[in-house]
Amino acid sequence: TLNIYGMGNPLLDISADVGEDILAKYDLKPANAILAEEKHLPLYKELCEKADVQYIPGGATLNSIRVANWMLQGAASCSYVGCIGQDRYAEIMEEKCTKEGLTVPFMKTEKEATGTCAVLVTGKERSLVANLAAANCFQDTHMATKEVQAAVQAAGVYYIAGFFLTVSVPSILQVAEHVAQNNKILCMNLSAPFIIEFFGSQLHECLPFVDILFSNDDEAREYARVNKIETTDIKEIAKQLVATPKKNTKRDRMVVFTQGKDPTVVATKDGVKEYPVTPLDASKIVDTNGAGDAFVGGFLAELAKGQPVEKCVNAGHYSASVIIQHSGCTFPPKPSF
Repeated sequence: TLNIYGMGNPLLDISADVGEDILAKYDLKPANAILAEEKHLPLYKELCEKADVQYIPGGATLNSIRVANWMLQGAASCSYVGCIGQDRYAEIMEEKCTKEGLTVPFMKTEKEATGTCAVLVTGKERSLVANLAAANCFQDTHMATKEVQAAVQAAGVYYIAGFFLTVSVPSILQVAEHVAQNNKILCMNLSAPFIIEFFGSQLHECLPFVDILFSNDDEAREYARVNKIETTDIKEIAKQLVATPKKNTKRDRMVVFTQGKDPTVVATKDGVKEYPVTPLDASKIVDTNGAGDAFVGGFLAELAKGQPVEKCVNAGHYSASVIIQHSGCTFPPKPSF
């Protein structure tokens, strides 16, 4: 089984149930993800004062790596790199990751507090407001440290969510070059509409290195809109992304689009296949936060074991279904996959 390396924005999720009034107060939409502006900063304190507040290690990439690690149950090692502060939140982050068995050679900065993500749960929807803070301070110089080098060299599967494109493209390209030269597997995610719209040039710098591209249907359509692909047909968009230029020609690109409860679409040069999602009784859904990240985690775990696509997708569906039955990106001690 191959080791997995992840790199992204470590954010401590501060999660609580809120009413529509709080969304309105901070001008937020349900089922959305944005970066915090000045006007959102008092929100974190407001959430921390709620009785049901939960603190969970988060950030899209870390969610996926934690789920992959959980699915693997020690069959391989998972490492994760990003930048945190030197504060209580950093301690919680390190403590929880290490306890789960992750290798986390974090960069630490005094300049900023550890990044946080406000998770506003309204019923089954959630609105995310990320205050990157320390996560934004990641420097590619940290890539040269021996702990990070060891993690990069030891891995066979790499995962970086699109959110990291806003932080350190040089770090992504360092990993990407290593992956391409050694015929390993690089996976990325479009992650959010704002990444596609406002960080398109960074995305296109990295895309040629990507072996497996993940995205949901909304992001796929946004990609088509921004890049003048004249269709809203998910399968057609997937086909076009498979065909974009690629650095390592020894591996063909795979594009994986999730669509919530609708079938997951997987495109390769051989065509497009759909994999149905086993329906889950609506009464069992606690909150959908982290479902997409969890899908990737399950998929990566089976990919690392060298399993065929169908098994990878099924594992992704399984882990996503577990996560949405728990609050935030949390899971039982052992998977039953």
